[in-house]
Amino acid sequence: MDLVGVDGRKPWAFLEEYRGKYYNGQWPTLPEMFNITCHRHGERACFTIYEPDRISLSYNEAAVKIKAVARWLHSKGIRKGDKVAVTGKNSPEWGVAYLGVLFSGATVVPLDYQLKNEDTDMLLKTSKARILLVDEEKHERYVGGAIPLEAVVSLRRGIGTYIYDLDGPEAEIEIAVSEDLAAILFTSGTTGIPKGVMLTHENLVSDCYLAQGNLDIYHTDVFYALLPIHHSYTMLAVLIEALSVGAEVVYGKRMVTKAILHDLKEAKITMLLAVPLLFNKVLNGVIRGLKEKGPVVYGVISFLMGVSGFIKKVFKVNPGKKMFGFVLDKASLRTIRNCICGGGPLAPSVFRKYNQLGIDFVQGYGLTETSPIINLNPVDHYIETSVGKVIPGADMKILDPDERGVGEVIVKGSMVMKGYFELPDETAEAFTADGYLKTGDLGYLDSEGYLYLTGRAKNMIVTEGGKNVYPEEIENEFQLFEEIDQILVRGYTEGKKDMSERIEALIYPSPDFKWTEENAKPDEKLVKERMDKIISEVNLRLLPYQRIEKISILGEPMEMTTTKKIKRDNV
Repeated sequence: MDLVGVDGRKPWAFLEEYRGKYYNGQWPTLPEMFNITCHRHGERACFTIYEPDRISLSYNEAAVKIKAVARWLHSKGIRKGDKVAVTGKNSPEWGVAYLGVLFSGATVVPLDYQLKNEDTDMLLKTSKARILLVDEEKHERYVGGAIPLEAVVSLRRGIGTYIYDLDGPEAEIEIAVSEDLAAILFTSGTTGIPKGVMLTHENLVSDCYLAQGNLDIYHTDVFYALLPIHHSYTMLAVLIEALSVGAEVVYGKRMVTKAILHDLKEAKITMLLAVPLLFNKVLNGVIRGLKEKGPVVYGVISFLMGVSGFIKKVFKVNPGKKMFGFVLDKASLRTIRNCICGGGPLAPSVFRKYNQLGIDFVQGYGLTETSPIINLNPVDHYIETSVGKVIPGADMKILDPDERGVGEVIVKGSMVMKGYFELPDETAEAFTADGYLKTGDLGYLDSEGYLYLTGRAKNMIVTEGGKNVYPEEIENEFQLFEEIDQILVRGYTEGKKDMSERIEALIYPSPDFKWTEENAKPDEKLVKERMDKIISEVNLRLLPYQRIEKISILGEPMEMTTTKKIKRDNV
């Protein structure tokens, strides 16, 4: 397959001059990629955090610490293929730990720091991790022997053995090759028991570079690692993408608006990758501020935003940054070059408004099992209703399409996982007979290779008329209603004999919404009246068989994954 990106782009072409010197084969390993970047941009900032003052490591400085960690791991008996777990909050130490494990030839097991202790214990045992690199809150538990481990290292200074103090004697470390296992990522998922997704160096590195076939990134970019970095989306689209070109990674400590705005402004972030929930909150704040200027001003600005979006879409010129600089400054978005949304469906209206404001806003699609990126909207040829164009090297098809062309999305390529760790039956079940990964997502492709998702196969609702309804399509219609914090659409039946499904919405109202002038807690009647009105408004935009017939207002929020998706099986 000829690997060429949009408009003939081949951002990975520079690797040719390093083949035979730094690596062999089609793609370098992650350590080899990092070494190449150190050669190209060694003095540039690599890992940075604001606490609140700037603390940063250059690529060369990070390399010294990373290789010291690798030597220490080797001195403890860690060899190629052994498992070492990393869990903690986003930090430069996390990045050093992750790469240190890989430089030792071992396989890294990044774990969700928000997991309950019992769940962390289970995953440590399941993955057969020998050593744990962990943040301070959980350090004492594992030093105390909660489960058998050969060593426990702290990612924070002042507690136990600190990762930056590690070192070991020089040694002949057997390095991994491209086909070797780089990481085991346990899917938190919205359903089911976590499975360990096995990703090779080739999976991650090829996906990193091939995604750049649809999106330009530069060594001058500054990426913001705000979402939990153990997750495949942040790990690849922020950490590994940045390392591949020599860009800077700024670690966000807290998902708190004030802290985020501080980092965006101080660090001059250019690449902001997040999930729909965060982008919705930021946009709602912008729109609220504009509405406070009065209906006339808001009307004029809305009109100008429409003009800006038209010019950007049709003439490939972006006037929005100059026209709405005052808006972007207030939201700390002035320096943002690209916003990239992943981890869940985004309403086209949100996508559209960011582009109208002058931000190159795109969305992508993928799974942990695909490293994860397989679709990404090109900035200069985006489609608001699509999750993106298939990236170079990904062979995507639609399995058993219906009359709309909708079927299960299946994919094959160098980014597709090796399988599930020690789960051969589940691995076999995940693939078609001819080797395509079954994503479990429903959608259709257009003639240009853009993918349009309609929902998850297992979430599909079949109505009385035999129509297929995709809950995610309906949920998207509610993304800009500030009164709603969470919504989940599902099917229900009236009785045991009624096999057809009707449509219900579970709603958790926003606790931060100003329901009354006094901002007092509203009574149930007021909330119910407002929710009924919103449902009626949305139902008018839906096809008759998609309309919501029943609503349930919840008193507590629904449980979510770390990428802010509702765990549907827990509702």
